[in-house]
Amino acid sequence: MRITALILGIISGLWGMIIGFFGWGYTEFVNWFGEVPDLIQQVDDIDRIRTASLLAPILALVGGGLAVSQPYAAGILLLLSSGGMYWGFEFGVFTMFPITLCFVAGIFALIAGMTRKD
Repeated sequence: MRITALILGIISGLWGMIIGFFGWGYTEFVNWFGEVPDLIQQVDDIDRIRTASLLAPILALVGGGLAVSQPYAAGILLLLSSGGMYWGFEFGVFTMFPITLCFVAGIFALIAGMTRKD
């Protein structure tokens, strides 16, 4: 299960980085270029999008990397990443996989920590 949490965490972190680049880039583009009525409008909370764009993928990648050696810490980081992506981007067609993969990886990491035999 630790290897599965590692793989799912890294995949969701990479996918989250792509979403994060677009999220941060969109807010910066609208700030720089301006709004176009009925076409391009600024998001309601720029800081929320930017915070989620930066932190959630990092938490997923770090959680995935820690899944083998520190499964409890990895599980917490992966669940925080899943919540951060949901908080920042909500659940949609492009975010459903990284949110779900982070959540599943976090649960797997926590279960792996509980069943660890040394």
